[in-house]
Amino acid sequence: MRSFIAFAAASALLVAGAAGAAAPHPPATAAAQVVTIGNFTFGPMVVHIPVGGSVTWINGDDVPHTVAAVDRSFRSRPIDTGERYAFTFTRPGVYSYFCSLHPRMIGKVVVR
Repeated sequence: MRSFIAFAAASALLVAGAAGAAAPHPPATAAAQVVTIGNFTFGPMVVHIPVGGSVTWINGDDVPHTVAAVDRSFRSRPIDTGERYAFTFTRPGVYSYFCSLHPRMIGKVVVR
């Protein structure tokens, strides 16, 4: 009977572990995130950082881009190929941004 109980407990752990592995996890929050600009998109499109964290955008496209907050809290100059722009976020919130040269390019920074 004990071996059956041990087997059942081990099986339950395996099933729970497999179910947990398949479940979506919240995005990782790191103090510094990098967003790559490529093919007229920001990637990743959404980043999560803690208050006091920073985001660095690096332009991998062959044309200039900008990073401009919808709420006007930050705005880069045109970033040429291979150049970067960084901003440190000191307040929690959700910051939507876009490229002012190509407004269909959008992204979001979530600060907690």
